[in-house]
Amino acid sequence: MREAFESRHIGRVFRAYRQAQSPTVSQTTLAAWLDLTQGRVSEVERTRRPVTDLERLERWCDALHVPRHLRWFSGGVREVHDVHDLYANRTTDPAPVYSPRPTWAPVDQAPAAFGSQELDIVQVAIPRLRRALDILDLPEDGPTRSLGELRAAVALMNEHRLEARYRELVRHLPGLLGELGRARQLLTADDRRQAATLLTLALRAADGVAYKFRYFDLSARLIDLMRITARDSEDPLLPAAVAYVRTETFFASGDLHTAARALDLAADQIPTRALRQAPTAAAFGALHMRAAVVAARAGKADIAADHLLTARYAVQATPEGVYHGTAFGPASLRIHELAVAAELRDPAGIQRAATWRPPQELPAERRSHYYIDLARAQLDLGHHEDAYLCLQSARQAAPEHTRAHPQVRQALSVMLRTHPSLSSGLLDLAAWAGAR
Repeated sequence: MREAFESRHIGRVFRAYRQAQSPTVSQTTLAAWLDLTQGRVSEVERTRRPVTDLERLERWCDALHVPRHLRWFSGGVREVHDVHDLYANRTTDPAPVYSPRPTWAPVDQAPAAFGSQELDIVQVAIPRLRRALDILDLPEDGPTRSLGELRAAVALMNEHRLEARYRELVRHLPGLLGELGRARQLLTADDRRQAATLLTLALRAADGVAYKFRYFDLSARLIDLMRITARDSEDPLLPAAVAYVRTETFFASGDLHTAARALDLAADQIPTRALRQAPTAAAFGALHMRAAVVAARAGKADIAADHLLTARYAVQATPEGVYHGTAFGPASLRIHELAVAAELRDPAGIQRAATWRPPQELPAERRSHYYIDLARAQLDLGHHEDAYLCLQSARQAAPEHTRAHPQVRQALSVMLRTHPSLSSGLLDLAAWAGAR
């Protein structure tokens, strides 16, 4: 086990962990514990190139109850630079407390790696946002704009989210949520349903900040409120948009099996007879492209391919656009195809994606996602310079989103240790992102 941890290779940790048990644990059993396939476990154990994706490493180490002081990767835990010294200096484990299942929100605060300005603005706004949710059904007295004006305000908040302008979001959202709470009490029944739709989309905008800045318990609370308000809206397609966002909760907890079930159930609720209409096709296709990423993250390539095929069918009736707060269309699908290839570590799929660039018309957050996923994939293939250029493109597309993304810091941390030549550009980018 010591040699496995010193190698900084999760596949060797898998193998050593299995062989250290009595009787020896099979790859099939370990795969069930990690919500992977046996083939995926075998691939991770055999490959020479170590896994560098922070979320997967965290999730797998949580499932195996790997002590925090032995996790060599950076992120929500302290980075260990010399595992050998750590073993030599620590003869007993400090008895960390583990829950029977992986915890998904160990610390409810923004990571210290963020830039001071972004961090200060978000930290100041989060208590105001929490209070706005606490009194959503007991709004304070105040002016309330017309339904049309509120619709424009909510649209602007979602534009801020899609363009990764998080500082603008947190400045205005608490007050807007209070207004929407008052509107629901003052308006007629029909108008209240429209207000419920607007409130759902405003809550989604708030989740864009909570999840990106790793306030996971707040994100889960926002998603639960979205599910309630979406039902009140009586909009048949809005629950599908909420189901798409709810996947974040399962990503954070590592419960990929439930994530897949929830997406399948939501897709089954969409009337297939209306798939010729763009909003319906977008809701249906978005759920399937999200499900493809979930399946790929679980190592289920065949299921991921089926979901992508279904999403391609939906794209035929859907021009690129934002539907119920979710971007969907041919370009968005290509970005998810790259995410699937990156999760599966598929060199051919990654190479196909590398020859394409997302159009400027796409929301900035989604474009930056493409470059972040491509950087991670290029790094897995050992293409350090390509990975660096992708991260620079992500920064240019959406600096606030890129700086807050844990995979960016993880990729830069790996490059700082393994890049054959540390250029001033790479060092500047790492310092900007807070990578060590």
